[in-house]
Amino acid sequence: QVQLVESGGGLVQAGGSLRLSCAASGRTFRFNAMGWFRQASGKEREFVAAINWNGGSTYYADSVKGRFTISRDNAKNTVYLQMNSLKPEDTAVYYCAAANQYGVGVQDDYYDYWGQGTQVTVSS
Repeated sequence: QVQLVESGGGLVQAGGSLRLSCAASGRTFRFNAMGWFRQASGKEREFVAAINWNGGSTYYADSVKGRFTISRDNAKNTVYLQMNSLKPEDTAVYYCAAANQYGVGVQDDYYDYWGQGTQVTVSS
């Protein structure tokens, strides 16, 4: 069982940066692939970024490639999403997810555990 708690969301102006953190509990965290998803108001949840179990492989949605960076620290049971050059269209609730898999996944049904989400609002 893995429990996930996101933090780091907030209000930022366009062009600014935020770093989201996702703290995981559970002894198997270091074997879990992790992902970030987001859901804007009135829209479906979409994939943002994913990282494999040891951080050696990452994957990004085209909309965030070159602006966002996913990373993990298995010693701290934490995964991060560094978000730079933020745009108003990045406004959403951001969710952290963990999979009982080693490799990266982009579909939300690949993931077994979800956090409660953290709001990110980018003003123009």
